Amino acid sequence: MRSLARACALLLGLLATPSLFAQTEPIRIVGLVELSGTGTTSGTNFDNGVKLAVKEINAAGGILGRKIEYSSNDTQSQPNIAKGLAQKAVDQNAYVVMGPVFSGSIMVSMAETKRAEIPNFTGGEAAAITQQGNPYIFRTSFTQTAAMPKVARYLKDTVKANSVAVIWVNNDFGKGGRDTLYKELERLGIKVAADISTDPGQVDFSGAVLRAKQASADAVVVYSNEEESARALRELKKQGYDKPIIGETVLTSQKVIELAGEAANGAVAHVGLTADAPQQPVKDFDRKFQAEYKYKGDHNALKGYSAMYIVKVMTERIGKADPKALAAAMHGAKISVKDNPGVLLDVTFDQNGDIERESYFTRVVDGKQQVIAVMPASAK
Repeated sequence: MRSLARACALLLGLLATPSLFAQTEPIRIVGLVELSGTGTTSGTNFDNGVKLAVKEINAAGGILGRKIEYSSNDTQSQPNIAKGLAQKAVDQNAYVVMGPVFSGSIMVSMAETKRAEIPNFTGGEAAAITQQGNPYIFRTSFTQTAAMPKVARYLKDTVKANSVAVIWVNNDFGKGGRDTLYKELERLGIKVAADISTDPGQVDFSGAVLRAKQASADAVVVYSNEEESARALRELKKQGYDKPIIGETVLTSQKVIELAGEAANGAVAHVGLTADAPQQPVKDFDRKFQAEYKYKGDHNALKGYSAMYIVKVMTERIGKADPKALAAAMHGAKISVKDNPGVLLDVTFDQNGDIERESYFTRVVDGKQQVIAVMPASAK
């Protein structure tokens, strides 16, 4: 009877202090990523970046002594599927949700994570993502409102362009970039000589490139997804386009270079992250990523890897795995490489969940991305 009484007392004590279980169970992170469909390249890179960080963090003892349990789910690059998977992540009691990367998908799925008060990290760039007043959304890429002023300034100061043709993809990502770029071009007195809308997944770019050539502008801006950007570059080369080709992040990414081949040479882009950056932590990441996955990761891989380390740093800073407390701490957070091993670059987050840090201009030379300029944080 005494042993039974002691067992009952122990059980009651444990039930009265459920936090004892919470302190030892894994920290559940759920990925909503594009592993098939038009976003396969972006989502797979983002997912692999998260997984590499999880592997490293767990090998070093986890977060607050707890291992990370990460599962990735394929959105199939479809917003409605992403929304359903977000609901599933909520049901799974996710501490943090990673992704989606595609702007159209995160714009839909983040309503579910917001309702459940779960921090949600995305690699999406559409400006509208962080303009909804959602206190649980955080971006590991630059917002278009931070990146496009740098593209426009490069066109003005370096290219000396008075007019440009713009080839853009007609989706949430493309529309947001187009609208933001046009405001900056107008502010700098640069005329849009041709506004050329293309479809997601478009294969034939002959008409779009012909319109760009006929516009006789000083340069062309290409703003689309990986496969479409590569097709545009190949068509520009085929039609003998010989003026500057400028873009943002995707245009000089590793996947585009692989798909476009020699046609990518000479393309210039502003990029928020690149595995070819000169900082030593980024070089170390590039080495480890290639050793793990046998290919060179693109900017999305760095976004996923960075997001996971940011979660680690901020969770340890608040001293508990509490979703609401993490989200609150993220606003205005400053994270330095010096004080936080694993973090790639010094970063800050504003009250909207947007990130600020150094960025780069890159040019494709002989099939490789080369950094041609480092842009300081907050530079316009």
